[in-house]
Amino acid sequence: MASIPVYTQRSTETLLDIATDVIQMLGQADQTLGVAESLTAGGVMAALTSVPGSSAVFRGGVVSYATPLKQQLLGVESDLIATMGVIDPNVATQMAEGARKITTCDNTPTAWGIGTTGVAGPASQDGKPVGTVYIGIASPTGTRAWGPFNFPGTRERIREATVLEALSRLREELVAYRDGVRK
Repeated sequence: MASIPVYTQRSTETLLDIATDVIQMLGQADQTLGVAESLTAGGVMAALTSVPGSSAVFRGGVVSYATPLKQQLLGVESDLIATMGVIDPNVATQMAEGARKITTCDNTPTAWGIGTTGVAGPASQDGKPVGTVYIGIASPTGTRAWGPFNFPGTRERIREATVLEALSRLREELVAYRDGVRK
């Protein structure tokens, strides 16, 4: 007996569309972005730099796959990691804040930062199941975290979903900031 295929609703909007919106909005606001990634291993940065002209607003970032790098490069608190592990909303926000700090150039602060942390698999980590993800975004006015997301699928699908979600959330925050909803 043949299995019934599972229907997955899809949007016609692509990752490139979302990344393009982010780059354009940052450019219109004359603002910059830095990124700190863990489980996405550079996927957010790759999506952003696939947009022509991204170098005008994207300053760079770090892949802090190893826990000590989260502490040493990004300033994530050791006590937080010891208590909660690295799969935590506060780790995501501290990574986003660290991304802003490490990408400051010529004494000009980076306006926005993204931090991604989670478990892509194949095994759980810090007692968190595969697919658990947190995203942090630091702005000129504050820092927020989203999650836990519980993305299903393979390692690659979890990473892809995280990149898409991180850039979608950043776009929403940029719209809110532009429209004066977030001060």
